[in-house]
Amino acid sequence: MTNTPMQDAETFDPAEAGDGPSVSELETLRGEVEQLRAESLRERADLDNQRKRMARELEQARRFANERLLSELLPLFDSMEAGLAAAAQADPLREGLELTLRQLHRIAESNGLTEVAPAPGDGFDPERHQAMSMIAAEGVPPGSVAQLFQKGYVLNERLLRPALVVVAQPD
Repeated sequence: MTNTPMQDAETFDPAEAGDGPSVSELETLRGEVEQLRAESLRERADLDNQRKRMARELEQARRFANERLLSELLPLFDSMEAGLAAAAQADPLREGLELTLRQLHRIAESNGLTEVAPAPGDGFDPERHQAMSMIAAEGVPPGSVAQLFQKGYVLNERLLRPALVVVAQPD
């Protein structure tokens, strides 16, 4: 009777074969293969993590590339708004200043800049507001904004400058 290949595989003992590797050598080789496979997986995971980190850093750099320019424009916004507050209502220069300020705000907003300008009675947000002082303010709930000194600005959800406010004190 002839053995089938399946029977040959079941009865084959590498230790009995004279020319083949021994069982201990095979186990050593299998261990090395598993170690190399694990190292390969770790290296692949490291490369994938590095690729994701680089993509995040590139996105952050893109979102905040104009941060310096926009932060240097903030005093210009303040000056133009102060000029508008002091200008006469029917002055043609005022209209030009308003138009210029609106255009600047549109450009800044299209680049991710938003105003932080709490109105009296709005809640005080320590993440976006800086309290300059506290006063007794009628009609304003305690702990909320009573007066705005200077607008704050946020660039793509990152605070560039907090709004300077006066907070209503408890009675």
